[in-house]
Amino acid sequence: MSLQKELKPTDRCRTGIAGLDDILGGGLPRNRLYLVQGDPGVGKTTMAMQILLQGVKDGEKGLYITLSETQHEIQQVADSHGWDLTGIELFELSAVQEHLHGESESTFFHPSEVELNRTFNALVEQVDRVGPQRVVFDSLSEMRMLAETALRYRRQILQLKQFFAGRECTVLFLDDRTSGTHDLQVESIAHGVICLSRTTPEYGVGRRQVNVLKLRGSAFREGSHDLILRRGGMVIFPRLIASEHHVEFKRESFSCGIPPLDKLLGGGLDRGTSNMFMGPPGSGKSTLAIKFAQLAAERGENVVAFLFDESAELLAHRAKNLGMNLGPHLESGRIRVQQIDPAEASAGELTHIIRRAVEDDGARMVIIDSINGYLNAVPELRYLNLQLHELLAYLNQQGVITIMVLAQQGLLGNMQSPVDLTYLADTVILLRYFEAKGAVRQALSVVKKRSGNHERTIREMSITARGIEVGEPLQELHGVLTGVPTVLGTPAGATRELP
Repeated sequence: MSLQKELKPTDRCRTGIAGLDDILGGGLPRNRLYLVQGDPGVGKTTMAMQILLQGVKDGEKGLYITLSETQHEIQQVADSHGWDLTGIELFELSAVQEHLHGESESTFFHPSEVELNRTFNALVEQVDRVGPQRVVFDSLSEMRMLAETALRYRRQILQLKQFFAGRECTVLFLDDRTSGTHDLQVESIAHGVICLSRTTPEYGVGRRQVNVLKLRGSAFREGSHDLILRRGGMVIFPRLIASEHHVEFKRESFSCGIPPLDKLLGGGLDRGTSNMFMGPPGSGKSTLAIKFAQLAAERGENVVAFLFDESAELLAHRAKNLGMNLGPHLESGRIRVQQIDPAEASAGELTHIIRRAVEDDGARMVIIDSINGYLNAVPELRYLNLQLHELLAYLNQQGVITIMVLAQQGLLGNMQSPVDLTYLADTVILLRYFEAKGAVRQALSVVKKRSGNHERTIREMSITARGIEVGEPLQELHGVLTGVPTVLGTPAGATRELP
């Protein structure tokens, strides 16, 4: 089931960020105070501006009170995204300071307390003047410095909360956490807390995430969700929960059109299953995946292939040299190839792209070539299994045939994989090199198939200009998977011609 919404749509403020609305169950509950926290440069201002701009679209006035940046800097942010700030009032700290400098009076109170109170009164005057339905305070670090003490700071925040309590206004406090301490003062007062974070890998772009830590009286999608900043604003990719997505589909086998391979597979690849083609580099994994893509396109089905290791042009050229002309299918859109740079894309973004291909473009077959490249898009190895598990479960429930290519290390003998993901796949096809008659040859076997029975023999496979050819079972050979087989029944020291 999808995330339940306790509040009516009219009781929520749409944020202008589709992914964030999904995480929040429809948007921010109206007329409440929220804290958006994160280190400088993580995207707090961008998120706040989008929320105000969505308010303008919904006929609500917006007020942006900047205590740390100038109006010119805020305008530069808007210009970088191509935004028109008409309908949003900007008020900066310098205007408050000019107002304060014009007042001079003796007092027995501490100067910082006087300045804080006057600043508060000036901000309140602006709210009363504009009458906004959405307000952003950027940032709390300035108010924290003005307050000097934690008690005075908390009291001031409570005053602001009480002031807005009698007004129909949704308030966002931005906190850049430059104080160096984890301040729980506002977190305990706020109705909701949204945390933005960023990690910087050794190579590639920084990875940003959003995490809703708190939202009183409302269900929300917990956990970390990937986000990116691009021209036009922030894009958030909600964490995929496979159990929320299920469609009815006909369970059937997809024949590969090569009778010996169909025998190995027990009829072919089954719909709604994940399939892994694994073996050493050059053993024919990608070629076999291309063959399935060509057959699906010829049957009128949409295929999307995500390439991490080669370009779409090279793929089409290589396929043509092997007797598989993908040109017409690429032109018609039956086969869509998307090249992915793992140094630029996050796992959340990749999952989002795959979902759009399935739900919007009707893809019935998804190819990931290779999982080794996908691995590089996941910042930490321990998250790879969880990410892939949800993605594959989702694709299976959509009736999609998923083909994953995994390159193993080495050429002959004991192969090693960078990560063991075979337990996630419903079907595992193993490709191997072996030596025979003074030549390097290729073998193919199916070592696992959850969805049905399959042949357990090892067959020779060859790739020629005519395409993929699969031979009879190698019944007279022993040790094919080791790379150096022997002929059964041959006495020690004797030789026998291999088939």
